[in-house]
Amino acid sequence: MFQVKESDLTIQNKYKELLAFYLQNQNEAGLYQAQQYSKVLLDNKTSPEDLVSLHYSVLEEVFPDIPEQVKNSFEFLLEVMIGYGLAYREHQILRNRQRELELQIDVAANMQQTLLPKEIPVLDTLDIGIISIPASKMSGDYYYCVKDDNGCIGLAIADIIGKGVPAALCMSMIKYAIDSLPEQRMQPGALLENLNRVVANNVDESMFITMMYGSYDSRNHEFYYSGAGHEPGFYYHYDSDEFEELYAKGLVLGVSRKATFREYKRVVNKGDFMVLLSDGVTETKVDDRFLEREEITTIIRQFINLPAQEMVENIYRELAQIQGFTLKDDFTIMILRRKV
Repeated sequence: MFQVKESDLTIQNKYKELLAFYLQNQNEAGLYQAQQYSKVLLDNKTSPEDLVSLHYSVLEEVFPDIPEQVKNSFEFLLEVMIGYGLAYREHQILRNRQRELELQIDVAANMQQTLLPKEIPVLDTLDIGIISIPASKMSGDYYYCVKDDNGCIGLAIADIIGKGVPAALCMSMIKYAIDSLPEQRMQPGALLENLNRVVANNVDESMFITMMYGSYDSRNHEFYYSGAGHEPGFYYHYDSDEFEELYAKGLVLGVSRKATFREYKRVVNKGDFMVLLSDGVTETKVDDRFLEREEITTIIRQFINLPAQEMVENIYRELAQIQGFTLKDDFTIMILRRKV
């Protein structure tokens, strides 16, 4: 192996030796030595135009009687390689920047995963299923599902209007803001008001967050919820076998510091379930149109007798298949069902 960081004279002499060997023998051994020496040229940061100039200089020594036209052709080649070298270096710089950006995105994507619940809460009276699939490495969807010491569930689904690293940072802010308000987890309206102030004070004006937050009291089976401009979910009535829109009126988080959020309440009967979702679910496209909400409930109904986790997984597969398994937006769906 050749030593790197050789002097210009050493490089020229070695190149002359290798070229002379190849021209004399014209075999695989000569080509292999040339390939190996290219590593030395790279380590010494020899540019393409420098290599052409080196080759021409060595060629003049080996063949002093080179025709004038051949010499002129090397001058032409040298000019071409100067332009090529500049373009190549610019390409390398852009490629390195792209690699750095991809590395940052990977780090942010891994950070996002640490912000999501590690496991789904387990209660004797509830069946919970959650699936969240990003359309790309970084997701703009966030979900939250935590059980407190009283066996009550706080759950949320949010969509950050914005992608990439800023969305990941915003997601971390939401997660820790909710965690810092344990006394309000059972008060969705008050919790959203506090989150709204946090978002308005700390997030750029170009970014907004929609959210549906709910709390389920397993002691009396009451579900309280509030919305901040988020996609309406569904409520399924077991007794009547009917779906109803789970709608909660409210401004998107971050629009106004003084926004208030109405709190809604439902008594959950045995077999009833709530469906919270992101717009990646409702904006599923068939040909050139979005699925109607009634079509989505028809798909949910196909899997209604399965456990909640199997339900959400099958719903995802069905909707992904409709889109040719190419998600146009992040996909998140949560189902919370009171056991019969």
